[in-house]
Amino acid sequence: MRILVKGAGVAGLTVAWQLYRHGFDVTIVDRAEKVGLGASGLAGGMLAPWCERESAEEPVLTLGRTAADWWEAALPGQVHRRGTLVVAGGRDAGELDRFAQRTSGWEWLDEAAIAALEPDLAGRFRRALFFRQEAHLDPRQALSALTAGLEEARMRFVFGTTGDAGHYDRVIDCTGAARIGRLPELRGVRGEMASVETAEIKLSRPVRLLHPRHPIYIVPRERGRFMVGATMIESEDAGPITTRSLMELLNAAYALHPAFGEARLLETGAGVRPAYPDNLPRVTEEGDTIHVNGLYRHGFLLAPAMAGEVARRLRALQHQERRAS
Repeated sequence: MRILVKGAGVAGLTVAWQLYRHGFDVTIVDRAEKVGLGASGLAGGMLAPWCERESAEEPVLTLGRTAADWWEAALPGQVHRRGTLVVAGGRDAGELDRFAQRTSGWEWLDEAAIAALEPDLAGRFRRALFFRQEAHLDPRQALSALTAGLEEARMRFVFGTTGDAGHYDRVIDCTGAARIGRLPELRGVRGEMASVETAEIKLSRPVRLLHPRHPIYIVPRERGRFMVGATMIESEDAGPITTRSLMELLNAAYALHPAFGEARLLETGAGVRPAYPDNLPRVTEEGDTIHVNGLYRHGFLLAPAMAGEVARRLRALQHQERRAS
C-alpha cells in the first residue's frame, strides 16, 4: 500500500516512521524547504504527561505516558529521563499546592532535596514538586534524526511542495495549522519562545516556574543553551514574538535564577498550534484522506499515539482488502 504523508512536522514524521515500521511504502511532502521550520521546531520537547494533566484532560495522560518509550525506541539515546521539577516563588508558593491537587505522579522536595537535584537552584526555593517519571528531548534533533532514518530506509521526501504527484492508496494529512478553516472546529493557538545561552547556570531537566499570570518552563539544551517558553494566545497570527511576551518570558527566567539576566538571547520564535475545542488531537477520515490534527501544545507527547492509531486503521484496511481479493 502506497501512502502519501503531507507535512514533515512532528505529526507527519511520527506517522511516517510508524507506517515504515509496519511495511508501508511512504512518501513525505512538505511546503517548507527542510524539516524543523514549522511550529514543531519551536517546541519544548517535554514528554511530561503528568505535569500536563494540570490543565489538560485525562487522555493527555493516558495517551502520553508511553511517549518516552516510543521516542527512545525510535531514536535511542536522544530521550533524557530526568524528570520535571516544578517550583514557585515565595509569593506564589500556593500555586504548588494547586498544581499538586490537579496532578499525580509527583513527590515533594524540600530545600536540601532541590539542591541535591539541581545544585544551581540551591537556596532559591523552599519546596518543589518532582515528577520523576517524565522525560524530554531536543525537538530539532529528533525531527532531523527521524528524517535521516526514513531516508536511510528509502522513504521519499519532497520539500517545497504539497502536491500529490503520483498515485497513492491513502493520503495522511498532517499539515497542522494549514488546515484551519478547512477542518471543522480547528482553531489556532499562538505559542512564543526564546532561546538563550549562559555558562553561569546548569540545569539537568526541565523546570516549570509557576506564576498566576505567566507560568513558564525552561528546558536545557546542549552547550549551555536553554529554551524558554511558552505563551498560549488564542490567535492565528504567526508573526514574530511580541515585545510584551519576550519581556514576560525573560523576566520569568530571571525570577528562576538571576544568571539568566546575563544570558545571550540567541533566538525568538512564534508558531501557531492547531487545536480543537477540547484541546485533544483527532484522527478523522475524509474519503481516501486521513487527517491527524489538533495536537495543540502536546505535539511530541501525543504524536506517537496518533501515529499508532493511523497505523491500526491502515493495517485493518489492508487486511480487509486482502480478504476481499
